[in-house]
Amino acid sequence: MDKIIINGGRTLKGDVSISGSKNAALPILVSALLTDGKCTFHNVPDLRDIRSIIELLAHLGVRVERENNTVTIDASGLNNHEAPYEIVRTMRASILVLCPLVARLKKARVSLPGGCAIGARPINFHLKGLTSLGASIELEHGYVKASAKELIGNEIYFDIPTVTGTENLMMAAVLAKGETKLRNAAREPEVIALADVLTKMGAKIDGVGTSIITIKGVSALKPVTVTIIPDRIETGTFMTAAALTKGDVLIKDCEPEHVGGIILKLKLTGADIRAENNNIRARGADEIESVDIKTLPYPGFPTDMQAQFMVLMSVAKGLSMITETIFENRYIHVSELKRMGADITLSGNSAMVKGVNTLSGAPVMATDLRASASLILAGLSAKGKTEISRVYHLDRGYDAIEKKFKKLGAAIERIKD
Repeated sequence: MDKIIINGGRTLKGDVSISGSKNAALPILVSALLTDGKCTFHNVPDLRDIRSIIELLAHLGVRVERENNTVTIDASGLNNHEAPYEIVRTMRASILVLCPLVARLKKARVSLPGGCAIGARPINFHLKGLTSLGASIELEHGYVKASAKELIGNEIYFDIPTVTGTENLMMAAVLAKGETKLRNAAREPEVIALADVLTKMGAKIDGVGTSIITIKGVSALKPVTVTIIPDRIETGTFMTAAALTKGDVLIKDCEPEHVGGIILKLKLTGADIRAENNNIRARGADEIESVDIKTLPYPGFPTDMQAQFMVLMSVAKGLSMITETIFENRYIHVSELKRMGADITLSGNSAMVKGVNTLSGAPVMATDLRASASLILAGLSAKGKTEISRVYHLDRGYDAIEKKFKKLGAAIERIKD
């Protein structure tokens, strides 16, 4: 099992290019199941989750080829409606094949998904919505079994906005008969990116980016060639790293509009953040100011940036309050940050962070994807050596992150344990 070793205290300088978005690529790759032909996707990141979804698509009878960051998917041979536990257990996003399989093959048998242990992420919204469209749902032996002679458009209301739920049901509705309305739909850029791809395929979708999405079903969709949008969480991670190390980093090939909330919070810490076209220049302040954050669905502050921002607040001047409203178990990284000298007090879904002068390098263990990123940032800032174990979590969402930080001047290495 790999480890990452960091000798901290270096100022990050230079430029870094942002990879394609994992959370956009996963549903977009799956959307190829809705077409009878070859789709081509550019700017696909090389990640563990991407490899898992490609393996799953191949298992379903789909022909998949990859060359560098381009993936071609030919779903004309789709002939298998079962997503087995052996593949699905490693990644929650694999539930995204459920609705396309029902829409295309009229049936699906999908294992209940796995993924990071950051709290309950039920799929009940997916199942209730699919039932509203006319599907029959059964749960048996850890599998979701769904079937429908025909999907019929309907109104679906989400009690809370759900990204994968919105994406999954959007993919069901595009081939359903009649009109579907998704109310209280998620508004994340990744949802908009999927809708743009489906529209290019020939789907009729209105209201994307608002809380009400209207879909008029069509009889068939056509193959497309598209480019995956930049990863906004990777963008935020590198901006925060620049602020944390008092660095000067040019972040290229990103989408500043997608990280507006993060930029505003970083500016309040004293960082100088300037966006132009598809680039962001992030420069850290000599003294970091404390700022409160509260995670919220987009366009609020993203839960996937909470752990990274907490590291920044750990060395800020004064007190800050961080409130997590999305996942109930997303403070697992706090105990590891405290091992490095952070002063953090937890109370329910809030964390009070009292800034210290500096963090100290220590052996720590990653527990989930974004916690892994936070420990890397902590190691970059800390005095001395930090050894991070269980970094396989990182490979689910960051494409060669240690190489990118090394290019910026960090003393960071990945080693085999």
